[in-house]
Amino acid sequence: MNNSPGWASPGSGPAGSSGPSGQGDPADRDEHSAPDAGAEQPAPQDAVPPQWSKNQPPPASWDASGTPPRPPAGPGGSVPPPPPGPGPQWGTPGWGGAPGPYWQQMPPAPRPGVIPLRPLAVGEILEGAIGTMRAHWRTVLGISLGVAVVTQAVSTAVNGSFFTSNPSLDKLRDGTSASVSDVLKAFGDSVAGTGLTSLISMLGQIIATAMLTMIVSRSVLGRPVTAGDAWRDSRPRLVRMLGLTLLIPAIGLAIVGVAITPGILLAVFGPESAGVGLALLGAVVGGGIAVWLTISLSLSSPALMLEKQGVFASLSRSYKLVRGSWWRVFGVQLLAVVLAFVVTSIVSIPFTVIAQIVGSDNMAGFFAAGSHISWSFLIIIAVGGVVGTTLTFPLSAGMTALLYMDQRIRREGLDVELARAAGVEGYAASASRE
Repeated sequence: MNNSPGWASPGSGPAGSSGPSGQGDPADRDEHSAPDAGAEQPAPQDAVPPQWSKNQPPPASWDASGTPPRPPAGPGGSVPPPPPGPGPQWGTPGWGGAPGPYWQQMPPAPRPGVIPLRPLAVGEILEGAIGTMRAHWRTVLGISLGVAVVTQAVSTAVNGSFFTSNPSLDKLRDGTSASVSDVLKAFGDSVAGTGLTSLISMLGQIIATAMLTMIVSRSVLGRPVTAGDAWRDSRPRLVRMLGLTLLIPAIGLAIVGVAITPGILLAVFGPESAGVGLALLGAVVGGGIAVWLTISLSLSSPALMLEKQGVFASLSRSYKLVRGSWWRVFGVQLLAVVLAFVVTSIVSIPFTVIAQIVGSDNMAGFFAAGSHISWSFLIIIAVGGVVGTTLTFPLSAGMTALLYMDQRIRREGLDVELARAAGVEGYAASASRE
């Protein structure tokens, strides 16, 4: 042990005055010699080493735990607190190691953008998503509005063609002259229309999610962003984003399919009732596993966009970030879904009422003979869908992106990198001392 000042072990005495090794003369250790002959004798009270000042404080006793002595009690038996220094007195302990009267909280985390650079609460994630919409409302609402208009226009055109000018469907509603070919044709048209609508909606959602994720990443740093910036940043990743979006539900469906296959085989080749029961049990178990896996992989989209990784690497990143925090991630994602549903429902109610009033025919009389859904009804419903989608797209994408950043802050110290990127001076050093 280095016995220089500040490095000597607690309670160690001087090394000795004789002998190069500091062990003293061997005669001093003879068992017949006087006890402690070579030990250091206590110095008088007025003896002060030459390097020290002669004005020394009175001696005080320290207990074995190293706790400093308590000062003398003041009037009434109270112990005076330590005098406040010139600094802010962060975390100043009181006498005896207990928090003193000058105990204060650490300074607030820096906030260069829409969130503070620290682990976030659920409310702060929601607040950050709304704050992004407010800070960049022209860009955010412009992107979501453009995507919503395109998807709703395609959906309205497909539904209008199917419901208003489909002879096979008219024969099915009449119920008198429909043949097997009419049934098959109507079913094929329905599947084709649904597939086309779903494909356009999925592509629009991918583009909106990718661009909005890039906007959120800029807003966290407090930087300006335009729709052109978001498009340039997200365009190289759109193909991989499409593959990721298709892969996750495919994995879930495959799990459910494998789970119900034994029940289906048993129902076909064995007791039908037992097979149906086993298939239902498999559907429940497979559905639970699919939900668990979907939540575990729910952060793969922001990982793909912000870390610029491949599809499978993004899936692995999401699984690692969610592991150990599944219920928290599930709660935030469920909150996003519920909020989107509530907003969409509230917005669609007045448009549905107006469509019922304006449209001569509507969904209530769809199955009546000779009844049709008018174009006015479909257009008004589509306008309500555009408004609801414009508001819910940024909310869902923003909460997912901020949840991803929050998990990285909690696990990997991303706040230090964000502070450095935002130009917050001294944050890395202060974070390393905590």
